[in-house]
Amino acid sequence: MSTVKYMFIGLLFTLVSCKVEPKKINYGQDHCAFCEMTVVDKTHASEYVTKKGKSYAFDAIECMTQKINQENNEEKLAYILVANYLKPGELIDANSATYLISKKIKSPMGANLSAFSTLENAKKTQTEFGGTIYNWQQLKEKFSN
Repeated sequence: MSTVKYMFIGLLFTLVSCKVEPKKINYGQDHCAFCEMTVVDKTHASEYVTKKGKSYAFDAIECMTQKINQENNEEKLAYILVANYLKPGELIDANSATYLISKKIKSPMGANLSAFSTLENAKKTQTEFGGTIYNWQQLKEKFSN
């Protein structure tokens, strides 16, 4: 009877420890999985989580985009998240986000790339700061070189 009990407890720990979900980015402590810089900017950070539950933080969206292109691993990812420029620290789905590249909004790696939760928010920001709007597919193509 005790063997079954230990097997059940072991299975329970395995299920709990394998939870696939985004992890909290530890700003000022986590390092970018692409360029190794410390992740500090809450308006430009990003993260992806593999289907196996491994989380990777990035100091800039362009770092994550280049890593995904380099490894050609998007189909193995459960979550792809980017910082919502208008709500620092909030991560949103990269596939549904709208992106703005504007020389007047500096990002950590110099691509001047920011993400927005809606096209409307990106357009409002574009009116103020200029730049070009992209969707996720267009952005990946831009950084595929």
